[in-house]
Amino acid sequence: MITFRLSNSVYAYVGYLLLMVYFLWPGRFASLYDYIEGENIYDQLIRKTTKNISLMRNGLRCDYSEVIEENLSLYRPPYTEDIINNNVRIGGEYYPEDCLPSFSTAIIIPYRQRERQLNQFLIYMHNYLRRQRIHYRIFVIEQYDPKPFNRAKLFNIGAMIAVGFDYPCLVLHDVDLMPMNLGHLYACSRKPRHMCSSLDVFRYNLPYRGLFGGAVAIESSVYLNINGMSNMFSGWGGEDDDLYGRLQNKQIEICRFSPEYSQYSMLKHRKETPNKDRVAFLKNGKQRYHTDGLNSLVYKQVGFKLHNLFTHVLVET
Repeated sequence: MITFRLSNSVYAYVGYLLLMVYFLWPGRFASLYDYIEGENIYDQLIRKTTKNISLMRNGLRCDYSEVIEENLSLYRPPYTEDIINNNVRIGGEYYPEDCLPSFSTAIIIPYRQRERQLNQFLIYMHNYLRRQRIHYRIFVIEQYDPKPFNRAKLFNIGAMIAVGFDYPCLVLHDVDLMPMNLGHLYACSRKPRHMCSSLDVFRYNLPYRGLFGGAVAIESSVYLNINGMSNMFSGWGGEDDDLYGRLQNKQIEICRFSPEYSQYSMLKHRKETPNKDRVAFLKNGKQRYHTDGLNSLVYKQVGFKLHNLFTHVLVET
């Protein structure tokens, strides 16, 4: 019988190769979830706009094929440093004037005391979104009171305001997330979409299939149908899993685009205080889906202002 003995140097070499794979191929587990390939993205998008855009009759429809096919990597200077050729309308709204957009999207940002991140977000996102040639508006919903941050409730508030402005598509978006590739159109798909499934802080891997937060695209009608998000998750954690549970309860499937379209970068930030009741809320969440959400939303609006780059809604929760 012939036996082989491996030297320490061989073990070291194998270990080195494994480390190289770990660091140089971070998205190696991306195929563990289903996703829509790049060539199928446009067919999955819902072409719907606000009434004022729909009434525009002059001009040709905007073409999105080049944006999707090229999928340019945009997260770099000068796009991250200053707004280029600023033609954003008051309130943070934009639509191209040389063609008719096929999509109208409200981007809703829950916010409190992150001025630096908000500035970075607005600069980059306006550069990013205008190149997609869609109609969009950025709503910043700021929690004014000193209570624990209630991200989900702020999303609910922003959603109701956006629906009042006739936006058919909502993107629920954290202020610290930056899309890296231009081909991921900020429009709603046939199924609610988890947009940031390839996130740098997770080494571009999806931690678990039920993750449905950070940046989410969902039709306004679907958000209304599931009664929005829970208003009970003050502090960090749980509200995204509860949102996923609400979709499952209505037998609504989610989707994702392929990893090369879904790469996001997270800005450094201070963590919020965890919600000590989040596990209990998740366990009994199904009992509250019909009573805790948009139909139980109570808040006080203390300010509403159209800034140059965003619509600012100041609220007490």
